[in-house]
Amino acid sequence: MSFYRKASEQKLELSELRVAAINLLSRREYSRHEIFQKLSPRAQDQDELQQVLNKLEELGYQSDQRFAESFLRSRIYRGLGKNRIVREMKEKGISLELAAQAIALEQPDWFELAVQSATNKVRTLDMSDYSERQKLFRYLSYRGFTIDEIKHAIEVLQAGAP
Repeated sequence: MSFYRKASEQKLELSELRVAAINLLSRREYSRHEIFQKLSPRAQDQDELQQVLNKLEELGYQSDQRFAESFLRSRIYRGLGKNRIVREMKEKGISLELAAQAIALEQPDWFELAVQSATNKVRTLDMSDYSERQKLFRYLSYRGFTIDEIKHAIEVLQAGAP
């Protein structure tokens, strides 16, 4: 065994946990769950880590609501649909209620977003071919759009007015 341990193997004191969490949050928004996952292996005690997270939330340094809003905007910018965004938020530890609140605040036009995503993809597809339309359907479905949004996007593209 080596005399020196890697920084990632060292257990952090309470003040060091606080600094590590603030350092993470200084780069981008994180959900409480994400910070817990990142710092949990380095915490001496899980209760101490929970105390740090509670204090950061109290001080307004960490907010799951702010994270959800930021995450939503970034995923909309990438052209993803509501279903996929909500699933990814859930994986990040955001409740369905909080995700719904963020979506209600942003109020994106999912139909228009589906058309935009389809327009980017359709450049490589022949829309007169049934199997090509099915590829587009699967593509948009994977990106998290509903069946109605997908049908709307395909109709718009077939009409030739993206």
